[in-house]
Amino acid sequence: MRMMGLNEIREAYLKFFEEKGHLRAESAPLVPQSDASLLLINSGMAPLKPYFSGEVTPPAKRMTSCQKCIRTPDIENVGKTSRHGTFFEMLGNFSFGDYFKKEAIAWAWEFCTQTVGLPVERLYPSVYLEDDEAWDIWTKDIGVSEDHMVRLGKKDNFWEIGSGPCGPCSEIYYDRGEASGCGDPGCAPGCDCDRYVEFWNLVFTQFNNDGCGNYTLLAQKNIDTGMGLERLACILQGVDNLFEVDTIRRVLQRVCEIAGVTYKANERQDVSVRVITDHIRSTTMLISDGVLPSNEGRGYVLRRLLRRAARHGRLLGVKEPFLHDLCTTVVEESGSAYPALMAKKDFICRVVRLEEERFGQTVEAGLRLFGEAMAKTMSVFSGETAFKLYDTFGFPIDLTLELLEEQNVELDRAEFDALMQMQRSRAREARAALGDFGWQSLNLALDRDLQTTFTGYEQMSSTGTIWAIHDNTASVKLIEEGQEAVLVLDATPFYAESGGQVADTGVIFSDTGSFAVKDVQKSKDGKILHIGFVETGVFEQGDSVTAQVDAERRRAIMRAHSAAHLLQKALRDTLGGHIEQAGSLVEPDRVRFDFTHFSALSSEELETVGREVNDHVLMGLPVLVREMPLDKAREEGAVALFGEKYGSVVRTVKMGDYSFELCGGTHLDNTAKVGSFWLLGESSVAAGVRRIEARVGKAVLEHAQYQARMLQMAAVALKATPNDLVERAERVIDELRGMQRTISGFMQRQSNEIAERLLFSSRTIEGLKVVTAARDDLEPEQMRTMAVAMAERAPELVGVVATTQGDKITFLAVCGKDAIARGIKAGELIREVTKICGGSGGGKPDLAMGGGKDAMLVDNALATVDDFILSRVK
Repeated sequence: MRMMGLNEIREAYLKFFEEKGHLRAESAPLVPQSDASLLLINSGMAPLKPYFSGEVTPPAKRMTSCQKCIRTPDIENVGKTSRHGTFFEMLGNFSFGDYFKKEAIAWAWEFCTQTVGLPVERLYPSVYLEDDEAWDIWTKDIGVSEDHMVRLGKKDNFWEIGSGPCGPCSEIYYDRGEASGCGDPGCAPGCDCDRYVEFWNLVFTQFNNDGCGNYTLLAQKNIDTGMGLERLACILQGVDNLFEVDTIRRVLQRVCEIAGVTYKANERQDVSVRVITDHIRSTTMLISDGVLPSNEGRGYVLRRLLRRAARHGRLLGVKEPFLHDLCTTVVEESGSAYPALMAKKDFICRVVRLEEERFGQTVEAGLRLFGEAMAKTMSVFSGETAFKLYDTFGFPIDLTLELLEEQNVELDRAEFDALMQMQRSRAREARAALGDFGWQSLNLALDRDLQTTFTGYEQMSSTGTIWAIHDNTASVKLIEEGQEAVLVLDATPFYAESGGQVADTGVIFSDTGSFAVKDVQKSKDGKILHIGFVETGVFEQGDSVTAQVDAERRRAIMRAHSAAHLLQKALRDTLGGHIEQAGSLVEPDRVRFDFTHFSALSSEELETVGREVNDHVLMGLPVLVREMPLDKAREEGAVALFGEKYGSVVRTVKMGDYSFELCGGTHLDNTAKVGSFWLLGESSVAAGVRRIEARVGKAVLEHAQYQARMLQMAAVALKATPNDLVERAERVIDELRGMQRTISGFMQRQSNEIAERLLFSSRTIEGLKVVTAARDDLEPEQMRTMAVAMAERAPELVGVVATTQGDKITFLAVCGKDAIARGIKAGELIREVTKICGGSGGGKPDLAMGGGKDAMLVDNALATVDDFILSRVK
């Protein structure tokens, strides 16, 4: 058996299957592409589902990959067992209607026994109970002894998920020896103990399940194999814990160095060390693939991982941010396999540090509230308090549950879940109010071999044939005036929304009618869906039509899209190479561009970016669009844009020698046609993500004309010319400041005079100077000034003043320091007084304000002051 590092095993596997005629595929991003059924990629075959289903033609009939995966359902067990982890890598080889069981089994055995040298006597293959074909291949063709074979039932050795393609499995187990077993004489592969480790699963997809338990043979049989890279590394390196695999162990050691602890010296500390080690690997990979911390979806998964790791750091005594340091170690260990980690290292570290710092603030506030609530808790923690921690303070419910578990206290989960459900219901109602035509749910049962030809790169009008028509429920043959529908043509110039560029609009017409196109989307297999309604006449499947894009609107979109490419390049030149697109919206003559950066841009940086874009607009750079192999495009320095999916051949857009990007959108043929670029400003979108908004082309002219009108109107209002407007405005502001100082001085003197008169008319109760008054000549701010003046003159003061302006009643209570010392507090006093008038109030012990509703009861309210003092004074 060869002693091999994890990185070495990965490369050996991929090279082995390349030599068997397989196309080596890069790991897909952890964020699923065009698969709404998955939050994150959780298996090696998940990105390849369209190939297995036949929706999309694979680039080769044989493929191999090492796929990054994230699974979090068992997150609570991470660190507590040797098996559980949230991030893992799955090695796989796949056949789409090419080879089948015989080759898959033979190659698996060859790799195990010859490439990595696993001892034959320790290998135990399993097959499905009824799969005699696989049994015979293992025993007769490969020569595995029958006492090393095992038949297992459907639970272990048959892969299916509801209806659809399915088939038997064959797994390979490694025997770690009796010392690792349960001691049961019948212990064998399939036992739940740790003796027999299943590390390779070969799935033979050969049946179709109709959902009722009926299985029919598939016309195209497929192979889907998966081998856990970390599991195989454990076997080859002779360790029984995934945290002791070489690359993972080095991350773990760095955790111990930072925390100042020794691994395997304290089990409680070991759990925290393992949790941090696992979670920082997942975190680094997720951010590298474009996920950022948030409170929903995959962003919440990331935030949860980060905050669990940060909390376990605190349990180890690490109070300062430290996780970003560990990201560097992860990058060093995995960067050779995933180059994006190296390119994004600084960005990943900064995202992690920022999130950890924010969590530090959150956890302090949350722990205070948690501690206060725990002091009042006997055995069940309030679900309402847990929801408040989550909803108001951003305190993760998972963290609350962990803290309660440590103190053997249960959560009132029913109450918490009920409040969460109410919140979700409100969100659903808000979404429902927006309305939706519902095209996404249509079953577009079209021939997969038919592909829509997009003609819109060269022209804005072209002829075609209607392949299919769908209303909002099903496929139909004919639609009439007023009906909403989706039309699918064999050729179209309409651009479907993609990569941030909005869809074209326009009209489809024929001899029999006119169809208004309001939106254009793409199906999974690339068919272009024209969404709209029949303006006039009728349309029937098979009709010949002319599709006409709104040309003026399209040109405005092209101006914005070309400007977006110039903007990205200007940002990278100004701020640095870490800038990456994190989202965009390209509309007619408008650009919204999100990018990775950690601080607001200064006015100088914004000016530089805007100037650089306009400079390259004025240069009139030619825009060259070419198709080329993806590898060649990358070699030449092409930059990928957010939201685009790339095949082996890509479309590139090059603007002179300035900007060079991969892009499937529509563009100008010269940057001069952008016209002009006006940067409106920038703002924050999320942690580590900024947003720039800009106008281009005609929108710039309209904006400039609007500002010119506003400038002229302001000049007229200030009795100046536009050229003298700034000087005139400064003079007016100086005059206003002078007037304000005069008014403030007058108000201060008036307040002092009123304070003197009120104190002169005061009465004494229990040694306190009491003032009550109702006046109609005071503003709230003046009331506060007067109250402060009285309290400074008379520390023993207790005063309540009311003023009425129209229907509004305002009360103010003031207490001097001596009155407060004797138990009279303004906040309590104002509540008692205002409730007499049907109002409420509150404030600090020395000053409080409130309001009332019934002006006829103001005198009654003031009359309660004496009784309040007598009931409270010490």
